[in-house]
Amino acid sequence: MISPLVVTTPGAGLFEITDQVAEVVRAAGDADGLCTLFVQHTSASLVIQENADPDVLVDLQAFFRRLVPEGDPLWTHVAEGPDDMPSHVRSALTQTSLSIPVAGGRLLLGRWQGIYLFEHRRRGSRRRVLAHVR
Repeated sequence: MISPLVVTTPGAGLFEITDQVAEVVRAAGDADGLCTLFVQHTSASLVIQENADPDVLVDLQAFFRRLVPEGDPLWTHVAEGPDDMPSHVRSALTQTSLSIPVAGGRLLLGRWQGIYLFEHRRRGSRRRVLAHVR
């Protein structure tokens, strides 16, 4: 069964979806296997990151802003604004899908790991993440 998750973002940032994904896994029963996540967008991505110290998320965003800046003369695809092409590149450098082991109906994440939707656009969006437990 594929379960869609909708994540509404106010703008660029990392938004933890661990609890939503864990609920999908619980609903699948005492499953052992994998939870596969897939974000259906080209300017957002999925990452597993530390969920204990929020500075990690701040630093990660700062790194990507420096690595893939807006306004670079390299960009020709600017139809949706100056953050459009940098968002696509940031998405390409991260991941659009994740596979997380599941045992006894629980995600087998590490102690400080959380699952995040990484919104790369400055404007808010409704992002769709598909979750499949098998």
